[in-house]
Amino acid sequence: MISKKLLASTALVGCLAAAASGAHAQSTGTEVLEQVVITASTGQRTQGAIMAQTVTKSRSSIDQDFISRQTPGATVLETVNLLPGVNFTNNDAYGSAGGDLTLRGFDSQRVALLQDGIPLNDSGNYAIYPNQQMDSELISRVDVNLGTTDVDSPTAAAAGGTINYTTRKPKEEFGGVVQAQIGDGNFRRFFAVVDTGKVGPFGTSAWFSYADSINDVFNGPGKIHKKQYNGRIYQPIGDNGDFISLIANYNKNRNNFINRMSLAAFQQGTGVGYSRSNCARPTPQGGTAQVDFNANTCYLNNVNPSNTGNLRGQSLFHITDNVIITADPYFQYTIANGGGRTLFNENGAATGAGLIRGAALTGGQDLNGDGDTLDTVLLYSPNTTNTRRYGVTSSLIWKFSEDHSIRAAYTWDEAHHRQTGEYTNFNADGSPSNFFGGKDGYGKSIKLSDGSILRRRDRVSVATLNQFSAEYRGRFMEDKILVNLGVRAPFFKRELNNFCYQADTFNAYCTNQPATPVVGSDDGNGQTLVTLPGQGSTQYGRPREFTRKYDKILPNAGVSYKFGEHQSVYVSYAETLSAPRTDDLYDRKMTNPKPEIAQSYDIGYRYQSGKVLAAASFWYNQFSNRIERAFNEQDNIAFSVNVGDVKLKGFDAQVGFKPEEYLSFYASFSYVDSELQENIPGTSLGSVLQTKGKELYETPKYQGAVRVTYDITEALSVGAQVKYVGERWTNLTNTEKVPHYALLDVDARYSLAQFGMEGTYVQINVKNLANEKYLGDLAVNPSGTGLGQPGYPRTASITLRAAF
Repeated sequence: MISKKLLASTALVGCLAAAASGAHAQSTGTEVLEQVVITASTGQRTQGAIMAQTVTKSRSSIDQDFISRQTPGATVLETVNLLPGVNFTNNDAYGSAGGDLTLRGFDSQRVALLQDGIPLNDSGNYAIYPNQQMDSELISRVDVNLGTTDVDSPTAAAAGGTINYTTRKPKEEFGGVVQAQIGDGNFRRFFAVVDTGKVGPFGTSAWFSYADSINDVFNGPGKIHKKQYNGRIYQPIGDNGDFISLIANYNKNRNNFINRMSLAAFQQGTGVGYSRSNCARPTPQGGTAQVDFNANTCYLNNVNPSNTGNLRGQSLFHITDNVIITADPYFQYTIANGGGRTLFNENGAATGAGLIRGAALTGGQDLNGDGDTLDTVLLYSPNTTNTRRYGVTSSLIWKFSEDHSIRAAYTWDEAHHRQTGEYTNFNADGSPSNFFGGKDGYGKSIKLSDGSILRRRDRVSVATLNQFSAEYRGRFMEDKILVNLGVRAPFFKRELNNFCYQADTFNAYCTNQPATPVVGSDDGNGQTLVTLPGQGSTQYGRPREFTRKYDKILPNAGVSYKFGEHQSVYVSYAETLSAPRTDDLYDRKMTNPKPEIAQSYDIGYRYQSGKVLAAASFWYNQFSNRIERAFNEQDNIAFSVNVGDVKLKGFDAQVGFKPEEYLSFYASFSYVDSELQENIPGTSLGSVLQTKGKELYETPKYQGAVRVTYDITEALSVGAQVKYVGERWTNLTNTEKVPHYALLDVDARYSLAQFGMEGTYVQINVKNLANEKYLGDLAVNPSGTGLGQPGYPRTASITLRAAF
């Protein structure tokens, strides 16, 4: 029997090799607590694709061995796509254009994404941004908790589970990697990382990396451009595992959007990308009327910029031999938007154009600088989000015997969230004068006659999480029984300030014009609604300041039992919470929605032998107070609606088989059945959507994956994998469904180690080898027609990796 290591338990996917000498978990506290007894029969080996698992919950994992066989630089969420229960739709083949995720039927806003235990979801709407994640070469491991969280997970939105990726540690010897890639779509990527090795009298080690990738949008003009800088410093303290560490990440994206299309356009082959031809703008000329073109087809208008960065500290200290304290502080910065454009009449006469009049009811505004108010001018109108987020996760752990531990944990997380929509001008070629509009001096704001700024949104909020948790872990009957009991108590508060009038979830009207109260109206909070000049009968909520609080005691428990030499079973129960998102609270129609609560039950079986590792689980999830949000891109309408309770149940399975050292197989399968329990309100007054008994949108009922890896020689290895995704609804009334699809990827690697170049190789990756036509990420609606992201075509790339 091998001694206990600081290893989080595991679970799966392709060509995985667990690092049996390092710890891999979520926060430092969880990493310490999840101590795994490794035996000769169930050690951290990879039979085809699945690793030995001992935790009392459904968890799946991949490590760098598998990640490196995918296209280098791929988003971390693409690398977990073969796991059961996971469906990630990548917007392009290289991972820098974003995508969308579902986990056991839960969308990405209900799945907590963590890096080294630090929350990465947007603090306002909980969105996950796949293209902003750490370069894949720097990730040592990814753990996916299905339907549950770790007890100290610092999140107010994890009804569907958690995905945590772990940053690799610095190496003890000096060295590095330089990597160059080229591929279809004018893809070029450069990546380099340097390890300092242990330096100085205290054995300090560090690594620093840089990456730059660029490629064309595959279905039209435009570029996907990403730069990233990373670094880590690691300082061991003594010889008992104590340490301090600092990790830094900065990411910059400058992307053009990939045009979506309807299902009908996809089936007819009529969907088109953006165009170069509609970008030219008229030259301003005083005394004559110029009219800008706004066909929603100029690729330069449709941009998706972001600057993101974070600093993450980690530390572990032994107070005594059996008492450990950990603390992981962090800071995050984000400024990003999804572009936008609005056509204004300078005379302010058209509906909505009255915004440019400021407090006045008549008059206009010269928007293009030609000295008149005769023109129709296209303005850049991004909804920019700027976040500064501070936090710390900490644990106090007492190992009061060899097989029993208890932990008390505390998390503080505070996000200062600024949401603006300041207009600015486009350049003559159709590109924005500044990607972030007029935000904080990035670009030139448009000042109106009353001194205010022309804007479409103006909000400030602070989200604060204080979370207390406790956990017990114990082993009994010669390690045959593992018991895990925990409780998480999040206290979440949103302090919100809206400086504009609000029509629904996203549509605001920012003006100083006089408002007219609507007699007999009330928004549910004792606030009378109003109408505004030039806006007809549309009713708006007033600008306001308010606070919402959410808290709940969330238990979780699990037990596993090992019987025989190779078999074990486990059962688990967990409650999770997702507090309403910022935009749901600003929506005057959803005055005070309840938090979403999920109760998750799992029962699973594992078989772990020398050649075969297999796992299967049945699960059930009772989801209460579900809030659905939808965005109609064609009409620019967004709204939230409470759909009541949803019942989900399903089955996950996976098996790995390694008959020979040179050959391995992996397969996974998932089944999800969802059922809405109620009819829900429609988008028009008094209407009802017939959703009772219907299924959730965007969730495939069936999905599966297969991977085969074959080492032809010591130098040459090849791999092939298929991911099947079943049909998916685009609405909650289940009247439109996108077809199923299957993506075949292949990879081949030739190592140059035989020539004395250890760690150096050439790798070829081909994504979507069969050139499958499909719709990936869906923009869904409670009813009606949805829009889909066209899937990327066959895409090949070659990578030269040189290690020194």
